[in-house]
Amino acid sequence: MKIFKFGGASVKDAAGVRNVYEVLQKVGFEEVLLVVSAMGKTTNALEEVIKHYFDKSPQLNAAVQEVKKYHNQILIDLFEEEGHEVFFEVNEHFADFEYFLRSNKSPNYSFVYDQIVSFGELISTTIVSHYMSYRGIQSQWLDVRNYVKTDNNYRDANVDWDKTQKAITKIAKKKQLFVTQGFLGSDENGFTTTLGREGSDYTAAIFAYCLNAESVTIWKDVPGVMNADPRYFENANLLNQISYREAIELAFYGASVIHPKTLQPLQRKEIPLFVKSFINPLLAGTSVSKGEDLEPKLPCFIVKKGQILLSLSSIDFSFIMEENISEIFALLHKFKLKVSLIQNSAISFSVCVEDKYANFSELVKILSKKFKVTYNENVALYTVRHFDDNAMKTIEKDKAVLVRQMSRETLQVVVKE
Repeated sequence: MKIFKFGGASVKDAAGVRNVYEVLQKVGFEEVLLVVSAMGKTTNALEEVIKHYFDKSPQLNAAVQEVKKYHNQILIDLFEEEGHEVFFEVNEHFADFEYFLRSNKSPNYSFVYDQIVSFGELISTTIVSHYMSYRGIQSQWLDVRNYVKTDNNYRDANVDWDKTQKAITKIAKKKQLFVTQGFLGSDENGFTTTLGREGSDYTAAIFAYCLNAESVTIWKDVPGVMNADPRYFENANLLNQISYREAIELAFYGASVIHPKTLQPLQRKEIPLFVKSFINPLLAGTSVSKGEDLEPKLPCFIVKKGQILLSLSSIDFSFIMEENISEIFALLHKFKLKVSLIQNSAISFSVCVEDKYANFSELVKILSKKFKVTYNENVALYTVRHFDDNAMKTIEKDKAVLVRQMSRETLQVVVKE
């Protein structure tokens, strides 16, 4: 079996759904399992619903109606007759959605989040599955929550691999097209869970691992994985081949390649992952698999903007020792600041961090009691894997360099924006 994953951008409107059908016609659809994300920006729209729900805002109903209107327009554009059963099934999903908003008693934000955002994937896959059948490709819709079993760590659930393997094995020998949701699972009480960052890619890897799949293909609006983000770097080149190890390294430094938790189950069984274009599906794209680290061997450029460079020094000029560093990292963990770079000397310690949860000011208050604290906000962290002199000149040109770090394979530079 082959696993295909289509993200929200690929099914953002009726034309996108039609294109999924065209891709399947070109590359084949027997013994294929489609993992599909919520349509377009639906997850963002549902997060707005959650915000209004917890704020008890009068805008809650309008936010729900926006989500319904968006999907209804896609249905009208795809299906000629309004009596088609897909309208009934989508309405049932929305009825369940609105019932939850009326009846929920749980104050747990993460629990509520998972129950609500899941409707994006449930509705998108219902539409895609029915459209495939409507165009003559018979498909079976699967509720992924019956197959991917997790703990109850809502918003970042951990997979119970034994239960998941047993459940997924049941579909192993069926030769047809399956359509299921990315990102979702369920706990032992049957409540919906979500798998965290890059959850839909991870879902594809889970099915691939449990089915001993031939391959996983992630369909995007780009030709494959590039050696640099074309938004920030000129002359970006397509990478034909990336090893699992190199892809994990690139992801660690912030490249939008593939999340390491997606790659790990594939690496264990040496299942190749392809990143291909849903605009030109017959192009080779990029293979992430066993083999050469990179082909062609080019410097790979990664930039993370909106970072903070935090520097600490001892007030009395004493050494910053292991116990100090341990205490600093405990605080970084507590306040959920992601560390991207570390540099230390005898009496100073610097980290480049990402303040995703807006906790930095609280952290500074605590650190200031023991250390002299200085920091630069809105800096950029450039990372170059397999750098050369030209690559170094490229990222440092006309920039004020605050920190530079070099190892055999990797150059990291923090600059003022």
